[in-house]
Amino acid sequence: MTRLVRGADGRMWTVRSQIEWRNPSTEEDFEHDVNGGHGPGVLMLAIVIGMAVLLVAWTPAEVVVPAWLLVALVLVFLFFPVRWAVRRPWLVAAESKKTEELPPERWIGSVRGFLTVRNEVANVARKIEMYSLPDLDGPLQPVD
Repeated sequence: MTRLVRGADGRMWTVRSQIEWRNPSTEEDFEHDVNGGHGPGVLMLAIVIGMAVLLVAWTPAEVVVPAWLLVALVLVFLFFPVRWAVRRPWLVAAESKKTEELPPERWIGSVRGFLTVRNEVANVARKIEMYSLPDLDGPLQPVD
């Protein structure tokens, strides 16, 4: 998502956001930097699918499974993948072009959640229109 904004000083700013598919590593994540990869998750998914197949195969023919139960099970299984996709971190960047009197600026930050990032981009655009800079108390920080 990209938005062009004219600052109060006349500069044109580009405010953009894009989803980050990997969590950015920080200093606090040092002890968690080494992980086991995708293997454990794939193994657990295979076990769950295998158990579901066994449950269906061993169910007697006389048992009637209501449709609402199947829908509830699908929703339970989809809860965590959907939550993971919705809560991905987004990179938000605000960049200005160089003018005769002012140097170019670049502000970068990270925001979690699709709705949160939309609100944050709108807030950054409004602050640039009013004050010519993003808010220092917000998630965006200047980058050299």
